[in-house]
Amino acid sequence: MPDTNAFDTAALRLFDEVARSGSFTAAAELLGYTQSAVSRRVAALERAAGGPLFERLARGVRLTPAGTALHRHAVAVLDRLDRAGEELAAIHGGRGGTLRVGAFATANVDLVPGTLKRFASRNPRVELRLTEGLSSRLMDRLHAGALDVAVISDYPAGLPGGGAGTVPLIEDRLFVALPAGHRLAAEPEVDLRDLAAETWIEAAPRGQPTLLVTACAAAGFTPRSGLRVAEWSGKFGFVAAGLGVTLVPELAARAVPADLVLKPLKGTAPVRKVYAALPDTPLPAALELVQMLGEWKACTTVSPT
Repeated sequence: MPDTNAFDTAALRLFDEVARSGSFTAAAELLGYTQSAVSRRVAALERAAGGPLFERLARGVRLTPAGTALHRHAVAVLDRLDRAGEELAAIHGGRGGTLRVGAFATANVDLVPGTLKRFASRNPRVELRLTEGLSSRLMDRLHAGALDVAVISDYPAGLPGGGAGTVPLIEDRLFVALPAGHRLAAEPEVDLRDLAAETWIEAAPRGQPTLLVTACAAAGFTPRSGLRVAEWSGKFGFVAAGLGVTLVPELAARAVPADLVLKPLKGTAPVRKVYAALPDTPLPAALELVQMLGEWKACTTVSPT
């Protein structure tokens, strides 16, 4: 049985050049070897293969049937190795490969899709994959090597992992969404204290910390809880029906339908901070994406009605 361990990459490339040129001398000149060195390497390959690979002719050499069989496999192996090298170079150069991105839900309204669109236009050969989840779970996936970059926030329990390997992106302000006929709909901005008697549409189960509870506590009152709706689209529907009001993070502002009124809050309102998290050895493509994420605020305008 042939000793296939002898067929290393250098030996296969030398064998391929001899086969293509039909000459030990021509292969030696092309590869920078002496003719005697090529002869010795071919002889070693033939011993490993269990028999002759070339017929020695008066002028040059040609493949034997065994040599033809080995050459077919050698070409396939070398082609795969060349393509692997090109793919690795593209990944390390940020020009190809797969970029696995994780993000929390409201970041997927505008920040992440808008940035990924710009990124894809510059890097069409990079395949993008997206995972949505809570910030803590995204960090677990990042640490497990299942994500290349994660967009996370410090809400509600602080920054997962203590902030190691994170890049600050934006501060996510709060707006209030009102039905179009609301008494404060014409105001340029709204004081939360003027909404103390309102019914609030919330998403989280009772007893869990929310930005709403934190904001209202800072304003000196406890919000009057109404219906609890998990999805943003559902919350907007109940507000439009006049069944309550709700707070909307800036990240989700573009999802607010036109029949609602979106107003900034007066004074100091709580904000959540948004970060990009990277592994210890980030891909160049991940670093480029993080840079683009950091530019989002400058190229995005939220225009409260």
